Amino acid sequence: MVIDLRTCTVIGGRGFIGRSLVQRLLKLGDWIVRIADSDDSLRLDHWEENSPLSEALSANRASYFHVDVRNKSQLIKAIEGSSVVFYVETTTSFTDDFYDCYTLIVKGAKNVINACRECKVKQLIYNSTADVVFDGLHDIHNGDESLLYAWKFKDMLSDLKAQAEALVLFANDVDGLLTCALRPSNVFGPGDTEIIPFVVNQAKSGWAKLIIGSGENISDFTYVENVAHALMCAEKALGSRMVSVSGKAFFITNLEPVKFSEFVSLILEDLGYQRPMVKLPARLVKCVVSLVKWVHTKTASGKLNHSIPLHNVVKLALCTSTFSCSAAKKHIGYSPVVSLENDLDHMVAVADILLWRDEKTTFACFLAVALLYHWFFFSGRTFISSAAKLLLLVTGALTGYGILPSNIFGFSIPRISASSFEISEVDMTNSAKTIVHMWNRGAHVIKALAQGEDWNLFFQVAVPLYFLELIVSRYLTAAIGVGVALAFSMFFVYQQYEEEIDGIAKVLMITTKEAMGLVMNNLPAPLTSFLHKPKEDE
Repeated sequence: MVIDLRTCTVIGGRGFIGRSLVQRLLKLGDWIVRIADSDDSLRLDHWEENSPLSEALSANRASYFHVDVRNKSQLIKAIEGSSVVFYVETTTSFTDDFYDCYTLIVKGAKNVINACRECKVKQLIYNSTADVVFDGLHDIHNGDESLLYAWKFKDMLSDLKAQAEALVLFANDVDGLLTCALRPSNVFGPGDTEIIPFVVNQAKSGWAKLIIGSGENISDFTYVENVAHALMCAEKALGSRMVSVSGKAFFITNLEPVKFSEFVSLILEDLGYQRPMVKLPARLVKCVVSLVKWVHTKTASGKLNHSIPLHNVVKLALCTSTFSCSAAKKHIGYSPVVSLENDLDHMVAVADILLWRDEKTTFACFLAVALLYHWFFFSGRTFISSAAKLLLLVTGALTGYGILPSNIFGFSIPRISASSFEISEVDMTNSAKTIVHMWNRGAHVIKALAQGEDWNLFFQVAVPLYFLELIVSRYLTAAIGVGVALAFSMFFVYQQYEEEIDGIAKVLMITTKEAMGLVMNNLPAPLTSFLHKPKEDE
């Protein structure tokens, strides 16, 4: 049986939601998928090497187009010949520069609409956000599509997304183009750059023990696979030319409203952290967040890094925002394909490795580190000789592995992809920035030391350098051995006795400060005056 393949274009196909949508379309088997995004070329991640996307690229059922949504000619090249266009977010990062965001979101939407008209596209499905009806101040309880756009938005991106959504819906049934929009609420899942990473980072730093506000506020969350499923449901309904779908917007959720504090607690517990316990007053948090944003704006040339979604997370913690999916269920046939509990289980599946709870992985890592430790410190060779022999050994092993057949006695031999040996441009850029920052900071310290006036700085540098020289010259091997042992034990010990260790650390910190104050107060007056002289002169 010959399957009549249809062609669609996914604008933003390498973004958070776009990747899931592309995978689902390809698994369905009756689509030719054009992936359009802002990256110059398509680079598959290691987990995509044997994925439906990799197979589709080889079979010419998928292709990639470099597209800047601000350039209509590039859009036309990617869209031409497609009957359906899915417009989700691109991988371009947003800043607080209004003009840049406006051209990307609003002007980009205009260009997509015009390109669809020129290319005689039949359907355009836009992935919007539930935040287009939320002002960040007033609670929304089981809101439906009768809600108007927010009169005033708390953040610029929601405002611009609302404008883009309105343009898409207004373009419905013009030049034969049918449109609709989906409004998912708080999307999370693999590739999430906001909610889950923020919670995990706060857990690592200890701030996740705090509950912002009362902890009773409820929100809707939507797993990324459910959003991709909803987009495909919308396409199917729109293809039937249903009047109840074209030109309309639909809220999409997991149909499981949950307290934000409970959502965070589920993640933390699965990761092995303690549930949040201490409550912070909502008004205090709002003041602090406003102050942080103001300071960041003044010190960062007006550009706020959206990789740290402080405003969004605080909004979730302080306001209730739940939405009804009745219209989506009735008109586009949407229902979640993955439950919230399964979503979180999938999200924290890596916790066993991160927290060293997988015994096999832990033992393998420990064995590898122990062998390297012995190789460099107890083999009787110099560091350079050990490194050269290790490189030769690795090269020989990879060469031998490469010439092995793909199947030996019925056992398949997995191949190592070339991308495993590549370093991404982002990683190289971040590494270079870190090196430059450390170099400049060191140069500044050396310059201050050369002036010979800041004795506090001198002691801060001289004392650590003395102990470092002592350790390197006499106890380097032992110090590294202790470090290896601690790396495989201190996290487990801290997890078991977190409260006790935090208490001891607090006592030690207070005792150290008091001891330093006592020493400084009992120093001879001339020495105290000499040590503080630079500060007084300033």
